[in-house]
Amino acid sequence: MSFTLAIVGRPNVGKSTLFNRLVGRRLALVDDQPGVTRDIREGEARLVDLRFTVIDTAGLEEATDESLQGRMRRLTERAVDMADVCLFMIDARAGVLPADQVFAEILRKRAKHVIVAANKSEGAAGQAGYLEAFSLGLGEPLPLSAEHGEGMPELYSILRPLAEGFEERAAEEAPEVDIDLTEEEAEAGDEAGASRTFTLTKPLQIAVVGRPNAGKSTLINKLLGEDRLLTGPEAGITRDAISVTMDWAGVPVRVFDTAGMRKKAKVQEKLEKLSVADGLRAVKFAEVVVVLLDVSIPFEQQDLRIADLAEREGRAVVIAVNKWDVEDDKSNKARELREEFARLLPQLRGAPLVTVSAKTGKNLDKLQEAILQAHQVWNRRVPTSRLNSWLSAMTEAHPPPAPGGRRIKLRYMTQAKTRPPGFVVMCSHPDELNASYKRYLINGLREDFDMPGTPIRLFVRSQSDKNPFKNRTKSTPSRLRKHMGKDRADAPKKR
Repeated sequence: MSFTLAIVGRPNVGKSTLFNRLVGRRLALVDDQPGVTRDIREGEARLVDLRFTVIDTAGLEEATDESLQGRMRRLTERAVDMADVCLFMIDARAGVLPADQVFAEILRKRAKHVIVAANKSEGAAGQAGYLEAFSLGLGEPLPLSAEHGEGMPELYSILRPLAEGFEERAAEEAPEVDIDLTEEEAEAGDEAGASRTFTLTKPLQIAVVGRPNAGKSTLINKLLGEDRLLTGPEAGITRDAISVTMDWAGVPVRVFDTAGMRKKAKVQEKLEKLSVADGLRAVKFAEVVVVLLDVSIPFEQQDLRIADLAEREGRAVVIAVNKWDVEDDKSNKARELREEFARLLPQLRGAPLVTVSAKTGKNLDKLQEAILQAHQVWNRRVPTSRLNSWLSAMTEAHPPPAPGGRRIKLRYMTQAKTRPPGFVVMCSHPDELNASYKRYLINGLREDFDMPGTPIRLFVRSQSDKNPFKNRTKSTPSRLRKHMGKDRADAPKKR
């Protein structure tokens, strides 16, 4: 059984560094300034033969009000309640501070199991802080260096018996199930499972992107039905690209909440650059990208850049206009949005545009329907026979250009890939086929094969007439000629 380990402690004690080491990847943002992590992030950790879920939390703050620090503290306390084991991390070089004493008292009351870890204990500078950690009264502290990987064997030796206890408890609590299926029922179950598009191990990957304060975290919290992500009126609260797995009306999905993306000229701080880079990486891993707009200022220049980025990355795109509950003239506003969408984003012509309210949950069912439809189109495949019949009709209706008086011939077409759909056209003189004719073919593919909004890739190649054996005569292979030459040399000459 997998258990859950939450890493908690003051800001800037090295929690995210240890999280990255346990998961084996640089998932969490790490920087020298305190307070980088704000949301709780989950990851699948490996430590020798142990497999468990590790939670990276925001630094424990002393604030308890409705401020940003107070909301961060409540999220961390929620992670403590969720976890089976809490790894309470202190900075060995700074020693035990009064805030550490306060948080130790909180963990003593709320946590099931607590492990005290004195991080940054490498060298002599951390010895005094390690000894001070005994005063917390939570057992013998564990000297660690998350940066250099010191103390990992000792952490394993502490977690191993705890994991065995969780496995024994799970075996006792698990109900006995005796299922005896007939062959017909088993075959029916296999067919039903094979027909599922998304599974818990392979969920639908969705990235929610947009400008700061568009309501991305609020939207995902509404889908989850709980305050899982940090939200508030402040712009730029989210820093990491946080992934959340859930069952959305029967469909297993993994949703990535990303940091708000401002104009590149305004992004000066190193931390914001890291946040934006993390969000761009989430777009690359996603299958469907939801570009979330604010209804009060839709289709700003940055919104257009973000939507164009998703299209260039080859992702299926859905435009969602948030805060629809505060709009008064809904009918006229909806018409204006669709007109602006068609005018400003012609490369995504036909992509779904949905008006939603993350606050009230309005039209979230329509958003799911649009996402599933966009994903289906993104995976569409067209038979080669239909493509070539279509290509003949398109060239007859509008012949290709004839640069220099010689007509370009489009000979053959096939679909090379999906996700997004990619097509290859074999033709003569592919370098001289202009971009306008390629757009003509792409627009025809969208309309005739029902692929609205999805990115379409069209590759034009020359049908090679090169034959590697064209200039070779039908003669004996060289290796045989060599041996035959030796035989002729050894044979007696005729007189």
